[in-house]
Amino acid sequence: MTPPASAPRVITVVGPTAAGKSDLGVFLARKLGGEVVNADSMQLYRGMDIGTAKMTPAERAGVPHHLLDIWDVTQAASVAEYQRLARLEIDRLLAEGRTPILVGGSGLYVKGAIDALEFPGTDPGVRARLEQELAEEGSGFLHRRLATEDPEAARSILASNGRRIVRALEVIEITGKPFTANLPGDEPVYEAVQIGVDVDRPELDERIALRVDRMWEAGLVDEVRDLEAAGLRDGLTASRALGYQQVLAALAGECTEEEARAETVRATKRFARRQDSWFRRDPRVRWLGGGHRDREELPHRALTLIERAVTA
Repeated sequence: MTPPASAPRVITVVGPTAAGKSDLGVFLARKLGGEVVNADSMQLYRGMDIGTAKMTPAERAGVPHHLLDIWDVTQAASVAEYQRLARLEIDRLLAEGRTPILVGGSGLYVKGAIDALEFPGTDPGVRARLEQELAEEGSGFLHRRLATEDPEAARSILASNGRRIVRALEVIEITGKPFTANLPGDEPVYEAVQIGVDVDRPELDERIALRVDRMWEAGLVDEVRDLEAAGLRDGLTASRALGYQQVLAALAGECTEEEARAETVRATKRFARRQDSWFRRDPRVRWLGGGHRDREELPHRALTLIERAVTA
């Protein structure tokens, strides 16, 4: 289907993990003559399929998906590089008369793609010193420092995410300003309709637990074992992914598989709360119910929202 001439330039489908974003993205792409651009930072990695709930080709229902499986697990993630790649895809789709549907729960990646976001440079000396502290003292130590220097940044970054903590502290030291002060407001680069999928916390927690159980049944442990042989432990970003970090700990004998599964559920629930808080701060996101009572109506309500935005 070809989108109407007045269709929004970009649509985003955002919200916490397990809310149902991927299915909605495929529905909208099919209805609007669009294609999906991935905005989940961990789905960028090749081979990380089960633990990231990456859609299978069958589930994509013939809709082209872009920016999946583009990085090796040993490569450190870069929001600036993602921004460059995402805008190339968005611009190409727009030039072809297709509607880009940006789908994912990585808030900074979504913002980097559609908003006027410029990233501060890096200082190799500062970075090396902070990474040495990370290796010697651990991410918890640096996270406590970040909480003192920039409480807002500390609230949005997991205490276990050493790479992001190092980057935040590096930016603070380079610019002399809080990390969050370097993030601009909501000045858009593209006209966009942003849809948030909202699921009540008890139901979302239940979905997360069920999803983790299904990941284990689908062979997550074997997937991690194969990726470990491909260098996963050396990946500064990929090795910290939810599920993968916990299974790596189990494979190293640091915990049992059952303990790893339980910790994956707990960590994913915490992460979902952080995702929700991030997107709630953006007043442009229009929230639609995605719970079991609303699931059947969600796609049609989203389509109606888009149509109303176009004619407004």
